[in-house]
Amino acid sequence: MNVSTPTFARPRALAAAMAFALVAAAGWTTAHAHGGGMMGPGPMSHHAAMGPGGPGGAPMMGRMLERMLDQVGATPEQRTQIRAIADAASADLQAQRDAGRTLREQSLQLFAQPTVDANAVESQRQKMLQHQDQVSRRMTQAMLDVSRVLTPEQRAQWAERMGQRRQMMERHQHERRQLDRPRT
Repeated sequence: MNVSTPTFARPRALAAAMAFALVAAAGWTTAHAHGGGMMGPGPMSHHAAMGPGGPGGAPMMGRMLERMLDQVGATPEQRTQIRAIADAASADLQAQRDAGRTLREQSLQLFAQPTVDANAVESQRQKMLQHQDQVSRRMTQAMLDVSRVLTPEQRAQWAERMGQRRQMMERHQHERRQLDRPRT
């Protein structure tokens, strides 16, 4: 791991890295997990194309998981266990995706009324927060399950790789913002 990374940030980085990888393995995307907010798709909605039904779909996620397992030198036994964890999480989260879709549709209906009921909107927001908490709990459980299968060294390798990936994504986002910035 990068020597300049503060000690307190490492567990968070590891958790984030494993969660990201598990999200990918389960075919769950940030746009699905967070429900896209009250008014529709969120800023990460472009990742929805990576989920089931989008270009690449589940096979692409399987390849991402296999690549990560290759990078950490996972044994055949570890691979079997982690695939089972990812499959179980994916199955559990399918119902959550459907529930999230329903909540988003209900939110849009509230805003489409001639008069927007602030109390109803707040109630819906609370339901959406509860839904996100359920999704987060399931993802965290899957992440913990995977962490018990990998060795500490493998988890460190996984976190390092995901950190590099995050840096690359941030660099690309910065470059994109520079290109999209209005010229004067």
